[in-house]
Amino acid sequence: MTPDIVVVPHTHWDREWYLPFQRFRLGLVRMLDEVLDTMAADPGYRFTMDGQLAALEDYLEIRPERLPAVRRLVAEGRFAAGPWLILADEFLCSGETLIRNLEYGMRGAAELGGAMRVGYLPDQFGHCAQMPQILRQAGLEHACLWRGVPASVDRDAFAWIGADGTAVRTQYLPGGYGNAVALFSGPPEALADRLAAFTETLRPWHPAGPLLAMYGADHSAPAADITVAGLRIATLHDYVTAQDPSVTGLPAVHGELRSHARANILPGVISARMPAKQAMARAERVVTRYAEPLSALWLPGGTAAAKLLDMAWRRLIACSGHDSITGCGADETAQQVAARIAEAEQIGQAVVDMVSASLADRASRDALVVVNPSPFPRTALVLADLPESRAALSAPDGGRVPAQRLELAPTLLDETVMDDLTQLLGRIHERELFGQEIVSWSADGDVFTIVVGRHATPGYDYADLRAAVLDGAAARPGPWRVRTRAEPVVTVAAQVTVAPFGRTVLTSVPASEPAPAPDSPGWARPAEGTLDNGLLRVTVAPDGTLSLFADGAEAHGVGRVVDGGDAGDTYNHAPPRPDTLVDTPGRVEVESVCAGPLVSVLEIRRDYAWPSGATPDGRSPVTENVTVTTRAELRAGEPYLRLEMSFDNRCRDHRVRWHAPLPSPAAESFSEGQLSVVRRGLTGEGGCGEEPLPTFPAEGFVTAGGLAVLLDQVTEYELTGGELALTLIRSVGLLSRNRNAYRDEPAGPQLPTPAAQCPGPVTTRLAVLPHPGAWHEAGLPRLAEEYRHALLAVPGSGRAPAASPGAGGPDTSPERAGASLAVEGTGVVLTALRERGDVLEIRVVAEHPSATEAVVRGPFDAARRADVLGVAGERLEVTGGVVRLPLRPFEIATLHLTRAG
Repeated sequence: MTPDIVVVPHTHWDREWYLPFQRFRLGLVRMLDEVLDTMAADPGYRFTMDGQLAALEDYLEIRPERLPAVRRLVAEGRFAAGPWLILADEFLCSGETLIRNLEYGMRGAAELGGAMRVGYLPDQFGHCAQMPQILRQAGLEHACLWRGVPASVDRDAFAWIGADGTAVRTQYLPGGYGNAVALFSGPPEALADRLAAFTETLRPWHPAGPLLAMYGADHSAPAADITVAGLRIATLHDYVTAQDPSVTGLPAVHGELRSHARANILPGVISARMPAKQAMARAERVVTRYAEPLSALWLPGGTAAAKLLDMAWRRLIACSGHDSITGCGADETAQQVAARIAEAEQIGQAVVDMVSASLADRASRDALVVVNPSPFPRTALVLADLPESRAALSAPDGGRVPAQRLELAPTLLDETVMDDLTQLLGRIHERELFGQEIVSWSADGDVFTIVVGRHATPGYDYADLRAAVLDGAAARPGPWRVRTRAEPVVTVAAQVTVAPFGRTVLTSVPASEPAPAPDSPGWARPAEGTLDNGLLRVTVAPDGTLSLFADGAEAHGVGRVVDGGDAGDTYNHAPPRPDTLVDTPGRVEVESVCAGPLVSVLEIRRDYAWPSGATPDGRSPVTENVTVTTRAELRAGEPYLRLEMSFDNRCRDHRVRWHAPLPSPAAESFSEGQLSVVRRGLTGEGGCGEEPLPTFPAEGFVTAGGLAVLLDQVTEYELTGGELALTLIRSVGLLSRNRNAYRDEPAGPQLPTPAAQCPGPVTTRLAVLPHPGAWHEAGLPRLAEEYRHALLAVPGSGRAPAASPGAGGPDTSPERAGASLAVEGTGVVLTALRERGDVLEIRVVAEHPSATEAVVRGPFDAARRADVLGVAGERLEVTGGVVRLPLRPFEIATLHLTRAG
């Protein structure tokens, strides 16, 4: 009798890992050639392509002639493609990137004949709390995964309940995605014994019905002759979707899956190659919160912008791979990932440049256009370089803008001795010199002086300048001293109020009278070594740590820097035995850089002696002298302190963390990331040979015990010894260490990764604030939004007639149509805004522990609810350009808005 087993032939394909992408692709082509040949010869053969479409696209780029065969097999249901574009690490990219990943994957698979209707997540290092909701909103009723499942699950199916309460039936893979990899190995006559052993192992997990045999492994094709064994062969789609999608009676697991109980989750990837995490966050911000929404609002119908954004998204999604942004690949792989991230950011910035140019063209040369990237009104600082003679700013109503002079740029840019003055002409490109525009020139004795400025006055003619140079050269053979001077320019910080997604146009005017008071209650010039804006007061202790005082909350000893050894690898931190921790500086210097009323800055320099290296047996007795410089910046109107820590990393095999004692004892933390706020305790669940370190990821903020940190990028944190510790850098030299003290098994090959030591300059930015009450009572989602998304300031160019100025006032310029959009609601966070066909698509999430309401206002006359793939659903009532949408806690909502007229 044939055992009740369904065999799913598949492969797990890492696009890049211990080899870079193109070298892995060579093997991919060989593997899929073999699979497609087998499927052509055997109609009973089925194959599942790992849940990601990108590998199939990679193959078809090399083998375009096989596209018809692939389409036929996908349409017939024999070849399962998608639903993802890439198998992303769910904690190292934004929630919006995860949604776009699924969108691109399902759309691309549909073009081939249909997407696999299973949220297959075979090898991600844990799973985020919003994944059930994302899958269900994409029409997927099933998930299938391996890592992160807690010990409480004792069956191969459970109800995974997401942050908002959405439940999805989840197929657990006991033994992993290759639990039947050896099923057809060995002599054929012993197959019955292997099937019996497999059944004995898997039957306790699945007491009734056919067992799922995942027959496949990394980077290899299953055997071609398995259909002769008489077993049922299917795709993963066939097996999983045949199960009842109801979750009734199944074990329930709530929220994120980060347990070590049944599989390694390799948490050290959160802090490996930190510069890549910083770059990824920057690129996501540029694309998601600047390029996409601003082009939709200010350049509607822009086909060039749409194509560029598609290119940027594809690169971002590719970089989110679980062996890409994680940093656990070879150095060559990390270089490729860094290049793609940089390209995505550059493409996004190109779109921002298009918007900026459009806005600049409609403003005069003495104007500064300030744009708000947030869906609510903002009062914040912008920096502007203004002529010293006009170093003040006027608002559209004629009133003066609160401003503070920061620094005067040097006027002498260059002085060069030239034997022949005509050499100067080779430096000049039309009107450009030293990145500025030529204003005037003069000759006096043996000195020829050129004056440049940001915007020159009309009337320049290159022929006039050329004639002056030639005349000077003819009159005096040389040598000449050639000086290039800049018009005196002063950097000004200005406090500006801008409407939601709106703009305001400021004009530079003579600074004939003192600037008005800033919007910062109770500000007064602080004492030496102190910052104070009326909302937060900061003092520096002798050891260089900080004390923060706010209304009803305070924190002390903030910013202690701790250096310890790391004898682990890119997957898992492991301290040497014994470890040596260094947290006391040998010297501390504090310097006041500037003092209010709009911005005050202290620079704190601390000198340390850090061990130069480490082994599993201890740290080196040889030390390196390292200076950690902390720039502490307090701005008017902000209840948090901005910090920038920088140092030159000259040590190896170590971990540097930033510590802050908690104002109150805490047994739990709350961190924002991937469209949710997750509660975590002080420990992790172990059980599979991996040390369950309670280090966790946070994307937007983390808070515990009345102290919150706002973050620039995904950051590893831990609650330890009554302190919140954030990893600034983790330097390691091996992809995987065969004998890692905190992990039983190798996670990959033991390959040197010298670039993962992250040598050279290290800079980390964050903001910190003490707060009373819970995270939502302190409004941390809103503060994180403000901290991460600065106002966009664009100098006017005057190339087109000026648009009507004003902060959200009437404006008839073409790019203004539809820009007056606002999103309100307690805890409601905007995650995306883009033009989609003839509608404006916005996505919000309720980051709040209780029900709330999103209120969307704008120049639209129709609205519909949509899913995360953009499929429109129910119509929503629009009253006077306002839509009100009740939201349950952590609900994701996508709306399609039709512009009025």
